[in-house]
Amino acid sequence: MKKDIHPDYHIIDVKLVDGTVVQMKSTWGGEGEQMALDIDPSVHPAWTGGGTRLMDTGGRVSKFKNKYAGLGF
Repeated sequence: MKKDIHPDYHIIDVKLVDGTVVQMKSTWGGEGEQMALDIDPSVHPAWTGGGTRLMDTGGRVSKFKNKYAGLGF
């Protein structure tokens, strides 16, 4: 392997949405820095079962439903 081409791999603190702090290895930031997450597995619908409603940004969902309304969706 070539020397001095790989990023520094060190331990950082990751603060989850609920305030829990987890230590993990990363190339982000510097040794001992803290990263605060806006979305993590404790709040994201992909991991919590999808209990939240789908947001219709820009009317895309409505446009899709109207376009394919006659197909039995």
